[in-house]
Order: sequence, then C-alpha cells, then structure tokens
Amino acid sequence: MTFGGKVMSIKDTSEQDIKIDVRTSSKKRWAIIALATIITASFIWQVAPAASRWSKAQQSISLERVRLATISQGDFTRDISVLGRVVAAVSPTVYSPADGTITLKIEAGHEVKQGQVIAKLESPELNSRLFQQQATLESLQTSFERQSIQAKKQRLIDQKAVDLANVKLVTAKREKRRADLGYKKSAISQIDFEKAQDELEQANLQHKHAVQDAALNAESLDFDSKSLQLDIRRQTLLVKELQRQVDGLNITSPVNGIVGNLSTDNKTFLSKNQAILTIVDLSQFEVEIEIPESYADDLAIGMEVNIQFEQRPFRARLVTISPEILNNQVTGRVRFTNDIPKKLRQNQRLNTQIILEYKENVLQVQRGQFLDSSGGRFAYKVVNGLAEKTPITTGARSLSHVEILQGLKAGDQIIISGTDTFNAAEQVLLSD
Repeated sequence: MTFGGKVMSIKDTSEQDIKIDVRTSSKKRWAIIALATIITASFIWQVAPAASRWSKAQQSISLERVRLATISQGDFTRDISVLGRVVAAVSPTVYSPADGTITLKIEAGHEVKQGQVIAKLESPELNSRLFQQQATLESLQTSFERQSIQAKKQRLIDQKAVDLANVKLVTAKREKRRADLGYKKSAISQIDFEKAQDELEQANLQHKHAVQDAALNAESLDFDSKSLQLDIRRQTLLVKELQRQVDGLNITSPVNGIVGNLSTDNKTFLSKNQAILTIVDLSQFEVEIEIPESYADDLAIGMEVNIQFEQRPFRARLVTISPEILNNQVTGRVRFTNDIPKKLRQNQRLNTQIILEYKENVLQVQRGQFLDSSGGRFAYKVVNGLAEKTPITTGARSLSHVEILQGLKAGDQIIISGTDTFNAAEQVLLSD
C-alpha cells in the first residue's frame, strides 16, 4: 500500500482470528427463534381479546376527558341542604287591650323581665264602664239585703197566721168534744151541736189555708232571693272582667327578653287589638328554613336535621311545616334537640341538612352528569380500557350519591361524567 509516496506493508494477523463452529451457532439461532415464537404467542393470547373489543368499539375518547367512580356498598343518606335563619322560638307580639292613648315605658332593644310594665294605656271609656257596673253591683247587693229583710218579715207574718189558725183549730176541736158529750146527755140542742161541728170544719180550713199560704210565700221568697243572687253573681263576673281589663291597661311583658320592633309611637291613640311591640325571648332559638317545593311531599314532622355552626355539627329536628307554598318554597322550623350553640344571634344564617331518608348497606355511587345523560337507565362500565353500555336501575338520590338497585356490583367502575358525546354507543374505547 502506498501512503504519502511511501510503500507500507500490512501485517498478517490471521493467527489471531477465532474460528467459530458453524454447528454451535446454528443451535443458538434456533433457540432464539423458538423463544421469540413463545413470547409472540403469549402476547397474542393476552392481547387478542382486548384487540377484539377495541375493534368493536364504535368511538374512542381520551381518558382525561371523563370522570370515573367505583361502585361501593355502605350506608346511604338522602338529604337536602338549605340555608336557615336563626329566629327566637318565642317572640310574642303585644297588642292593645282596648281603645286608648299609649304611653311607652321602654324603647327598642331594652331588656325586660316577665311581668314588667312596658306600657300604659289610658282608656276613659273603659274606666267609666267599670264604675257604672260597680254601681249596678252595689245596687243589686242592696236590693238583695232589702229583700232578705222583707222575706224574714213575711215569714213571721205567715208563721203568725199559721199559729192563730192552729189555736182556733184546737179550740174548735175542744168545743166539738164538749158538744158531743152535751148532745148525748141532751144538755144542748141540735142547733148548738151542729154549730160546734161547723166551727171545727171552719177551723180546719183556716189552718189548712194558712199552712198553704205560708208555704207558697216561702217558695216565692226563695225564688226572688235566688234570682237576685244570680243577678249579683252575673254582675260580679262582669265587674271582675272589666276590672281585669282596667288592670290590663298596665301592659306587662309576657316573657323575659329584648324589646324588638315598636309598632307605634309614644302618646298615640290605639284601637283595640292594634299591635304595640314584640318581645324576643333569647333563651331559646329555632332555625327557620325554606325548602324547595319539589321536596314538600318528602317532608315530615320529626325528621332529623344537622346544623353547622362554627365548623361543628348540631343535631336538631323538624318541628313545623307550613301548609302553604310561597314563591315555590315551603317554610319550616327546626329546633335543637340536645346542645344549643352558644353565641347565636337573631337572623344569623346557618347551613342546614335535612335527612330525608336513611338506608343501611346499599350499593351506591357518586352522583354525576351521567344521570342526566342516561336518565338513570344505563351507565358505561369500564373494563380493560373499554367503556361498555350497561343497563342499570337507580333508587334514591342524595346530593352526593345515588343508589344502585340493579346492573352493577361493588367494585365496578363507571363513567360518572356526561356521556352525551357517546351518542349511546354500545362500546367506547378509552385512550391514554
């Protein structure tokens, strides 16, 4: 070899070459081919079913575009969450007991005690009626006393008449016995005998009439006395009622609490039953809630309620449900059952959870838009990267979960996001 004008010689290295046995190399090659064949067959055996499913898939969608959830089994709670407003459990309104001019003794926001005078009403008309009825009562009492005296006098007169008639009767009986004896001995004439007999009959009649007259007079006197007593009782009740109304002109607080809104001004003339003010009892609170009309048929008195206050749950119960629906809402009242949160304030807003239904050990899955897409009639179950359309039956629904009655089992994985884009395909390939 010539390089740069010089002839160079190449050294023979044939002695350093390794000779390969052709028979040994052929055996290794066949072993490699066999191993590759086995691996290929195994791969085909494993992948072929999936490949078959993938070939049947009508659509393909990225896995990142769907939300998956796993079917679980456990306790299920159907509930609704609404915003509640703290109100006083007792908040009476005080009304005017009569027509008159009001004088307020307190102002809005003042703390008052039960029985404390909070206002005074001036009602000349009511006071005048009381005086008149009191005078009538006194007159009736005087008449009763006079009638009692007259009754005593009349009883004496009647008793005197009975006593005189009795004396005459005794005398007539004695004269009749004497006449009978004299007539037998022929000492007296027939005319004298008959006269004595007539006088006895007359005495009997006088005595009988005197007794009857005395009895009738006694009954009449008793009747008059009872009538007057009834009139006095009736008038006494009327006076007591008017006295109660007059005493009620000093208006007192029905409960311990805080004076709320004033419905009138000081020195204003009020009509009977006109609102004056409200008293807010701060010793016990309730929560007023407004529930969507769609849940009205599911509500019942006594339902359990959870109320969140300062990141702590408090147990309560539904105690009242309004029979009316206003603005597509049903109004209810919730009362705390055990602990009452401290630092509650009137009109404070609280998150309230009403437990509509509770089931133990049921199949359930997280709620999602798939319910709207399928109407709860089917779901797409994911198996080996393939979403298969599966008929299902759903049950109760809560805000977060839905009950699965048929079509799925615990551990199954389904798509819970919207499936409208699937166009109701039987199988959808989920690609990475």
